[in-house]
Amino acid sequence: MALVYRTVMQLSGILFSLLGWVLSCLTTYLPQWKNLNLELNELEIWTMGLWQACVVQEEGGMQCKDFDSFLALPPELRISRILMFVSNGLGLLGLVLSGFGLDCLKIGERQQELKKRLLLLGGTLFWISGITAIVPVSWVAHTTVQEFWDENIPDIVPRWDFGEALFVGWFAGFCLILGGSLLNCTVCSTEVHPSSVHYTVAEMQDHSSQATVPK
Repeated sequence: MALVYRTVMQLSGILFSLLGWVLSCLTTYLPQWKNLNLELNELEIWTMGLWQACVVQEEGGMQCKDFDSFLALPPELRISRILMFVSNGLGLLGLVLSGFGLDCLKIGERQQELKKRLLLLGGTLFWISGITAIVPVSWVAHTTVQEFWDENIPDIVPRWDFGEALFVGWFAGFCLILGGSLLNCTVCSTEVHPSSVHYTVAEMQDHSSQATVPK
């Protein structure tokens, strides 16, 4: 029963982490980190991401323009690019390492201590990946709120608002942290391996056979 519980926890952790990693990669390239609605032209919605700015027209058309220079970007967007790449890289490395540490994988079945360390390392990488995904989207959200309520900006100037990519990034970070926590919980739980179970059963049968031998 304990072995089944560990396996289910490990698979759940891997699935949550995989989902978080995919969403983190998606967040990196989505152009909807910020949205801007123009009151003078309600048929257009401007969006801004880490790589490009786009304008979405009500007719369904979408035109995007890549940023010309990395150094010309605001500080929060420059750092967000780096952190999102770090998050995606650590998430991929965590998937590889924790995948080899799963109990259901027959590779390295006799090296349980090594598999335990791989799971622990993979779960820790998922934690770091989740944090480095949450930090940039939270930073961009914080600067967006500051600019929105900045009294020095005239009221007639349009204000940027939260984009859909921020919510996707928050959910991605949550999934990565949850997946890493599940994996680390299985490492800390009591280990029950099939080999030890077979050994115990064989030992009990041996004792029972010796007890039934007539004197």
